[in-house]
Amino acid sequence: MNYNDLSKYLDSDKADELLKAMKGIEDVYEEKRRYHRLLDEAYKRFGDGDYHFISSPGRTEVGGNHTDHQHGHIVAASLDIDNLCCVKKNEGKCTFIDPKFSDCVIQLDDLSVHEEEKNTSASLIRGIASYLTGNGYQAGGFDAVCDSQVLIGSGISSSACFEVMVVEIFNALYNAGTISPEKRAIISQYAENNYFGKPCGLMDQLAISVGGFVAVDFNDPANPVIDSYDFDFSDYGYKLLLINTKGDHADLTNEYAAITSEIKEVAQDMGVEYLRDKSPDYFITHVKELREHVKNDRAVLRSFHYYNEDKRACRLREAIAKKDIDAVIDLINKSGRSSYMYLQNVYPSSLPKVQPCAIGLAMSDYILNGQGACRIHGGGFAGTIQAIVPDELLDSYRLVLSSVFGEDAIMEIKVRPFGTKTII
Repeated sequence: MNYNDLSKYLDSDKADELLKAMKGIEDVYEEKRRYHRLLDEAYKRFGDGDYHFISSPGRTEVGGNHTDHQHGHIVAASLDIDNLCCVKKNEGKCTFIDPKFSDCVIQLDDLSVHEEEKNTSASLIRGIASYLTGNGYQAGGFDAVCDSQVLIGSGISSSACFEVMVVEIFNALYNAGTISPEKRAIISQYAENNYFGKPCGLMDQLAISVGGFVAVDFNDPANPVIDSYDFDFSDYGYKLLLINTKGDHADLTNEYAAITSEIKEVAQDMGVEYLRDKSPDYFITHVKELREHVKNDRAVLRSFHYYNEDKRACRLREAIAKKDIDAVIDLINKSGRSSYMYLQNVYPSSLPKVQPCAIGLAMSDYILNGQGACRIHGGGFAGTIQAIVPDELLDSYRLVLSSVFGEDAIMEIKVRPFGTKTII
């Protein structure tokens, strides 16, 4: 729609119903203002045209911490916190404007890897365009203005949120919406691995692209098996919280990469590429030899984590399907302890005196006192922890955690039923 038509649509009852469903709220006045502001900014910068709104959510990981890159199982969900862009076609170049970050402009006549672009938004746009044009899809220029709620370092996967949004921009503008949610995730991961320079798994991108509460089996990463569930912690008297401990994890790529590379050493010593391909019984009976060959006890401990966490993610999926809240809470706590003890991703090994996530978990344990659950969130090392807090402890929990990390640190979040989506 052009500017005038889209502006009128935003004031319609149909838009109200759409936004209520997207955000899970009844009062959409502020959200409509957000859309209007973004449309006005796009018109001011780029003039009139056929504009679209694309929303890409954050994600929360519930189980399966760092199991996806070993072709294991995970449980995750998309959130009601999103990045929203207003976009139209442009001939020849891609322009992505977000007032919270630096402007990004790239030409599409060179889609090779640029070493100087690694760890930048430009590398992701270029990598996505390269994959599309090399695999039978179309890519072309666009002008986009974005309002970001999923911020860098917030722990709800800002990079995957951005990547899947960019894939959807190309999907909506140039591919008639033919790219499936699963394929969007695969394309996004390709760009992050090969252009951005971060060896991530596929969990973040898939949870964001598909949306809702999902359990995923990555035995064949090109064709992940996805099950969706209708599940809400609030139905059982709990709130899902993310606590930003204010430790920025944006520059900890080496710490994340070490998890994958160390586990890979263990797998290769057992004669396979991924731990999924060797039984846990074989692993347990060869720990002595693995320690001698790999000469890295942390790698062996991280492999212990994988085998137990993968089984735990399967049990968590079953508990969610049965709506067994007690089992869900127990499994989330066990996942968190395993991440702390064996995966060792609660703080960076290079900074043993800087442990904000560990402080947050210690305080959570003290306040919850055996009720609810807490754990490191996502990739770990810094940034965000997750807590499942009983309603009767919510005020006390907020008061104590905010006294250390600030009132803005605590996000009460909801699962939204939609993944990345072209809304209009």
